Amino acid sequence: MKAYGQFCPLAQAAQLLCERWTLLIVRELIAGSSHYNEIHKGVPLISPTLLATRLKQLCTAGILEPKQQSGHRFYQLTDAGKELRPIVEIMGAWGHRWARSRLEPEDLDAGLLMWDIRRSINPTAFPQHRTVVEFEFPDAPEGNKHWWLVSEQGEIDLCFNDHGYDVDLLIRCPLEAMTRVWICEQPFNDAVRKGDIRLMGCPELSDRVQNWLCSSPLSKLGTSQEMPTLEWKF
Repeated sequence: MKAYGQFCPLAQAAQLLCERWTLLIVRELIAGSSHYNEIHKGVPLISPTLLATRLKQLCTAGILEPKQQSGHRFYQLTDAGKELRPIVEIMGAWGHRWARSRLEPEDLDAGLLMWDIRRSINPTAFPQHRTVVEFEFPDAPEGNKHWWLVSEQGEIDLCFNDHGYDVDLLIRCPLEAMTRVWICEQPFNDAVRKGDIRLMGCPELSDRVQNWLCSSPLSKLGTSQEMPTLEWKF
């Protein structure tokens, strides 16, 4: 990495953290990912080689610690890595308020959206018996139109192949509509009333969608919290 050539702590931190993909990888670790494949699902456009390089850099910097369990490698945030949580949160909140732009087709990613939704769900919102919610995005690319959330005994799985289970609730909408709901640009109920999102299936599940389909945690920070300020003395 190219150094800024400054002793300033901000410069020292920026030359480590501001390389492409690095903060997004840290975001994934903070969100609970630990294995390589989990991290890659959260940053699907990064090449495997570059992801491996960034993980190695973060380990060398003392932000991540590699571990082994049952022959599988995973990563944990060190104390230094855990201290990045408020930085990631404040950058996400700032981005929601000031850096958002019009959603372009290249900004829409069904896989990333569903992965984010799946890991944000509180399983207790579902009954203990198997419950299947299908998401259908008619405008998504082939292979990304149908997704299934399967809840059973407190566990939530995300499937992109149909396992033949009976679907209890079908949520059909354009990918952009669900993305706007997820990033707090439109309330879920407003999208339903406008017909942008259609719910078909069990009425009880339809009525309780907002008990588990929340919104992006970083987007919620951008709408509900005041940005902290630093007092600079000159």
